[in-house]
Amino acid sequence: MDWSVALPNIWFLLITVLFTGFFVLEGYDFGVGILAQILGTNDVEKRVYFNTIGPFWDANEVWLLTGGGAMFAAFPIWYGKLFSGYYIAFVLMLVALILRGVSFEFRGKLGNNRKWIKACDFAMFIGSFLPPILWGVAVANFMTGANLDDNKNLIDGFLGLLSPFTILGGIMMLLLMLVHGAQFLALKTTGELRNAARGVSALLFPFAAVVTLIFAVWALFKTDIFTNNYYIGLILALIAVVFFVVSFVLNFKGKDLSAFLCTSGTLAFLTLSVFVGMFPRAIINSNDVTQSLFIYDAASGIYTLRLMTIVALFLLPFVLGYQVWSYSIFRKRLTKEDELEY
Repeated sequence: MDWSVALPNIWFLLITVLFTGFFVLEGYDFGVGILAQILGTNDVEKRVYFNTIGPFWDANEVWLLTGGGAMFAAFPIWYGKLFSGYYIAFVLMLVALILRGVSFEFRGKLGNNRKWIKACDFAMFIGSFLPPILWGVAVANFMTGANLDDNKNLIDGFLGLLSPFTILGGIMMLLLMLVHGAQFLALKTTGELRNAARGVSALLFPFAAVVTLIFAVWALFKTDIFTNNYYIGLILALIAVVFFVVSFVLNFKGKDLSAFLCTSGTLAFLTLSVFVGMFPRAIINSNDVTQSLFIYDAASGIYTLRLMTIVALFLLPFVLGYQVWSYSIFRKRLTKEDELEY
């Protein structure tokens, strides 16, 4: 076996899994953070909504940290060129995540100080609203590629990331995560709160479906993501569409868990379709795809990748086991009468 090819392939797969987990798990966090400000008619209702994600949100962010760390260790050239080229976008993302984390932790510890609570609510909204849009713009740019110089450096500035296609990608990601968050709220609440979440999911579905369809058709003609690697990316995207349609039907029937799993499948298969379509390219050169940055050129040495693989095989089961355990422990629905921490 040629380990110089096999190990980069393995780590590209692991990074794909990590970012897929991030979009699925943080996706509903972002959706809930936005919807709590819209659906919550009073402080108690908002606290119920926030507490649905209370035991999970910080652990869900670990998927992003682990994915970024794995990229840094396994593909340092990819990491360096990507983060230097998209520096402003990632700083905005980081600021938004900090705002969300701080507001989440301090909101329930401010007593009856209405001004601080409103400030935390605003920070929570911004910190939940910006990341889906920024991630959607980023993913759309991954699909179309970037302008690279002879040294494979990204030469587009922040404004170069913005185009009608990438902005549509940001809107699509926002709408999908709102629907995903609404389905999570329907799964974790009862009574009128549950009905409100179901209602907003049904309301947002047609908008999300139309935007996603337009984006997908546009991407089919604008990029090779869906046609590369024997059309596997296209097949995965179609599976995502099926999951999304089924989620709407299940939400209408009141099957909250199944509907949530289907919206999870939607985000998972859309993410997989992008990574599969990119492979084996780390950064696509929009001017000449043959001059893209390939994972084999961006990878660390064989010894480093071997050691990382051994460590990952040992630790990954514990991480996944902890996630499953935490969701099992905090699986009950919340009501207004429960003791609310956040």
